[in-house]
Amino acid sequence: MSGPLLEAAGLTRAFGGVLAVDGVDLAVERGTTLGVIGPNGAGKSTLFHLISGHLRADGGTLRLGDRRVERLSPQARARLGVAIVFQGARVFHGMTVVENVMVGAHATTGAGFVAAALRLPRHRREERSIAARAREAVRRVGLAEWADHPAEQLPLGRQRAVQLARALCGRPRLLLLDEPASGLRAAERERLAELIEDLRSEGVTMVLVEHDVGLVGRLADRVTVLDLGRVIAEGTPEAIRADPAVVRAYLGTAPPPAHVDGPA
Repeated sequence: MSGPLLEAAGLTRAFGGVLAVDGVDLAVERGTTLGVIGPNGAGKSTLFHLISGHLRADGGTLRLGDRRVERLSPQARARLGVAIVFQGARVFHGMTVVENVMVGAHATTGAGFVAAALRLPRHRREERSIAARAREAVRRVGLAEWADHPAEQLPLGRQRAVQLARALCGRPRLLLLDEPASGLRAAERERLAELIEDLRSEGVTMVLVEHDVGLVGRLADRVTVLDLGRVIAEGTPEAIRADPAVVRAYLGTAPPPAHVDGPA
């Protein structure tokens, strides 16, 4: 198909009369990575949750391919191929790494509740297929040796990798990454960056919301910059770093720093 995989037009969301996202337009071409950056309070997290479906837009449209999705639930968007890696360490306690990852494929399975409850042959075939996909996703993110370990016992960086493997297990059309490097040590951050680079080279379409401007510059094909809920710049990472509006939004006079801490 031609055209962007994800396209927002006039997307708006207010909280108590304050516009957190104010008429945002953006487009993510198939097989590319869009980075979303901005100073504290810019509206990045709100935009992310509007795309994921965890917040409903007050106005505007959101399309995934040729389908309007702004009114769909997160579960419905997952069935259409939207996968999410959240900022926090979200693993299911009492489950192994591979069992955690298998959860990511169940939104796309077709056997249904009755087949699962009765353990019908179709369900058993799907479970075997999902288990194989999960182990491949675990291997892909470098966790093969941890596959049968309890996920909650892994350090933060590896728990983040479990989340990424879970998302990949669902074979997503669109992968949403919410500050995936937050809280990671330098070595973990580098490992994550290399993994995202691999996914980018494989043509996975991604939206990356990050405070780490340097990381976004390394990983994104194009960057959208928000300030006070509005898009103030959009372009290649090189063009964004030299854009006067971006410079003013971050520090007033100096180029934006390599890393910016604080709430989104």
